[in-house]
Amino acid sequence: MKIRLAAFSIAILALLVPFASTIHAHFAAAPSDPDTTLAAPANGDSPLGWRIEKPASYQNLTIFPVVAAQEAATEDFVTLDQALASGDVVIAEQGDYWRRTRDHRIPPQFSNGPQVNQLVLINRGKKALLLLSGEVVSGGKQDRIIAKDRIVPPGAAPLSLDVFCVEHGRWTGASDTFASAEMMVHPSVRAEAAVKQDQRQVWAAVRGEAGAVIGGSAAGVGSGIGGGDGAPPAPAFVTSRELSAAISSAGTQSYQKIYEVSPIGASAEEFAQEMQSRFDRATSGLKGEHVVGVVVAFADEVTWSDIFASSSLFNTYWPKLLRSYVVEALTRPGVRRIASFDQARDFLRPATGHIEEESEPGVYVWRKQMEGRIAQIEIQALAPRNVTLHYLRVMQADEITPGGVIVR
Repeated sequence: MKIRLAAFSIAILALLVPFASTIHAHFAAAPSDPDTTLAAPANGDSPLGWRIEKPASYQNLTIFPVVAAQEAATEDFVTLDQALASGDVVIAEQGDYWRRTRDHRIPPQFSNGPQVNQLVLINRGKKALLLLSGEVVSGGKQDRIIAKDRIVPPGAAPLSLDVFCVEHGRWTGASDTFASAEMMVHPSVRAEAAVKQDQRQVWAAVRGEAGAVIGGSAAGVGSGIGGGDGAPPAPAFVTSRELSAAISSAGTQSYQKIYEVSPIGASAEEFAQEMQSRFDRATSGLKGEHVVGVVVAFADEVTWSDIFASSSLFNTYWPKLLRSYVVEALTRPGVRRIASFDQARDFLRPATGHIEEESEPGVYVWRKQMEGRIAQIEIQALAPRNVTLHYLRVMQADEITPGGVIVR
């Protein structure tokens, strides 16, 4: 059973985030250099501090590694890709799964037939399952993305899983069940799912419509910046419409088309390989510390961060996170500007605005905090150990009213 809580008063905020004043005091005295240590969220068994390393930068994408000397134990948790690959987790269309069960009984919370925004998930493994908003599952009537971060305990009853559709045309499929697509939707789409929880906005972001871009930059044609530094030729930047055309080719809107259709797929792969090489160099000299996350900037605007409780969790998600950042970069203006360390540090200042919580008692707490255009989301496991597994910060897009007024 989920419990929704809203915290409006200062007293309630003080109870929910007693660590906020400590963190702000720490930032006020922090020097602005790459050795600055950043306090981590104090919900659960998280590392005591984060440190931002010098960034890796290529074209219009800059990625700041976030490192920690201490890590939380996360071996009792499994990711979606791992669990689907091992068969420990099954995801199926509603109705289709229940028709295959032995007694054919359908619990009242489930539909008799497939539903666009709900699937059924069964965790039959021995570990708690971590789900992150924006992860793609492929199969069924059409591909879907996980709607919201959550944790599914081992042995739990079949779960009615909230999802968003990213294919606006297909409703047929050869398989009733789903496999991991081993990909995360790019940040413009993921922000609509994770923060706004709106199917129409998710579709708009997949189509690259105006106003569906994180941060303040509108998507557009790149300038064809040179590779520089002995790097390969610049990738082919694309407009959001070209990206949408790639997704919607062959009569469907399959998100995987991004990586299959040339020149976008080839550009994304080359871009990701070069960025990975630079990221490896930037983090090669670490001693006694581990990379647990990243802060991401497109051109000179810091707009995103993904930080995990451990380097093992980060390493598991990193390949598909990197590809998602690259796809986003390919739709941004190709201007070669680099965000500063101070911008990255400031982006991780804890939010102090309205808090919304959702929980499953004894399993997890999902927490979203809004402050202006910043959205901060944490998923905290309560069992088998108390640990904040993932921390997300997003700079949301300006909203444009029908009259053309920008709402910040």
